[in-house]
Amino acid sequence: MTRGFALISLWLVLWTPAASLAQESGDPEVAALRASFEYGKYAEVLDRAGTRVDRGGLNEDELVELHKLAGLAAFNLGRSEEASRHLRALLRLDPDFSLDPFVVPPPAVAFMESIKDDMTNELEFLRQERRLRQEREKAETERRERERLEAEVLRRRAEELAGQVTVRTVEKRNFLVNFVPFGAGQFQQGRNSLGIVFAATEGVLAVTSIISYFAYESLFEERPIELDNVLDEDGKASITIRYIPTNRERQRDTWQLLKLASAAGFYTIYALGVVDALYHHEDQVVRTSVETRDTPSSDAPRSESQLQLQPRAAAPRPTARLGLYPTSGGLGAGLTLSF
Repeated sequence: MTRGFALISLWLVLWTPAASLAQESGDPEVAALRASFEYGKYAEVLDRAGTRVDRGGLNEDELVELHKLAGLAAFNLGRSEEASRHLRALLRLDPDFSLDPFVVPPPAVAFMESIKDDMTNELEFLRQERRLRQEREKAETERRERERLEAEVLRRRAEELAGQVTVRTVEKRNFLVNFVPFGAGQFQQGRNSLGIVFAATEGVLAVTSIISYFAYESLFEERPIELDNVLDEDGKASITIRYIPTNRERQRDTWQLLKLASAAGFYTIYALGVVDALYHHEDQVVRTSVETRDTPSSDAPRSESQLQLQPRAAAPRPTARLGLYPTSGGLGAGLTLSF
């Protein structure tokens, strides 16, 4: 009866679909043993499979295949003890392995299931150990991937740093500029917002003071006065006097007060600007910046001597300018701020 099932098994293996044959191992001896098993050379397969396993150098899939061939060959030869030994070794390698009932005869499948029942506890332990090993391998793979990504990031960062240079700019500041009005000291120190405040305030006060001065002077009138009993040839003399008419007294007081107040305010703000500039003065300032080196493109290679730093466009510095210009009725003043 066993021999009949062995022949059925032989024919089923001989007619295995091409998809299963595509999974053959790369080891030529394993492939040769599979072909010998298909031709029913069970004794040869059993002997050669054991010898090949003893030599080592096989991966897990090849060991599983050899133990399966040896176990089935021993079962077909009626050597239950050797069949059990090989099938138990197979299950220790793959606790979830099962024989294909469409390829392997039912007695061999039943024999395999009886062995699995006897090894239930051992197989459960092996499954847990296998899961733990797979988790460790997964964690190790993820760790290596993280290390690879970190190394790639470091490599790219190193390439970026290799294409950059550190530029240090030393700016020397003139001490006398701190005494220039209109926030010149603040502009020199790079405190442009405060410099604009000083420049605008002093400019408005200066213009107000100048306008008040000329407005006050325009109130004067000239009048000649003749003097009698003067020792000269004719006995007369005349002088010219400047005065402000009484009807312009209120205008005189207003323009005079505005002139004095604006002048006092100008000098007060100017003094505050000078004190502030002197307090924050530094003879020289060192600035550090990172510039990208102009590397040659792949289309137009350049020599090392052609490599140079890309110039950075200089930002316009705020400036203040006061100008006087003549008008039809006197003199005008204008303040210009650039920032």
